[in-house]
Amino acid sequence: MIIAVDGPAASGKGTIARAIAAHYKLPHLDTGLLYRAVGQTVLDRGSDPASEADAVAACDFADAMLADPRLKESAAGNAASVVSAHPKVREALIARQRAFATQNGGAVLDGRDIGTVIAPEADAKLFVRATSAIRARRRHDELVRAGAKISFDKVLADIKARDLRDSTRATAPLRQAPDAALLDTSFMSIEAAIRHAIQLVERQIAER
Repeated sequence: MIIAVDGPAASGKGTIARAIAAHYKLPHLDTGLLYRAVGQTVLDRGSDPASEADAVAACDFADAMLADPRLKESAAGNAASVVSAHPKVREALIARQRAFATQNGGAVLDGRDIGTVIAPEADAKLFVRATSAIRARRRHDELVRAGAKISFDKVLADIKARDLRDSTRATAPLRQAPDAALLDTSFMSIEAAIRHAIQLVERQIAER
């Protein structure tokens, strides 16, 4: 069973995907980490995320990079949004994602193009969203707890900029798959969002 969870930054899709994976006892992949790893590698090398050649060269990152705590920081997230717009970067990482999705027994993947590009054949698809202000508040609170000193307005501006880049890029833009169930978490608790997400997945599986 393959379950695809898509949505913009800080919508709650990662938390929901992990909970779904635990519920169904399936492996989980946060595909955004792959792009964050590429973005952070570009930054570490003093290269330019906007350069497709530099970004493709950074796709050779070691698996250990996925555990680097810097990938959770805003710099890596912003770089990821830039490098993910490069078609050749997406080509370099697509096989890795599809191999994870099609492993024996299935998997849960979350990202921005899982239901549309990586696993269009998924047994269940969710598109998780929330207002930009609420997503910025969540991300700002998370960063402050981690010790970062950054204003809410800066986080909100970053969120809006990433949304624009992700939704307007030429290759695999962020969009809801036609057969994906919509889940708006704007005014939901984490627990309520997870319960509703599992209900939506159960409904889709039952209808197949």
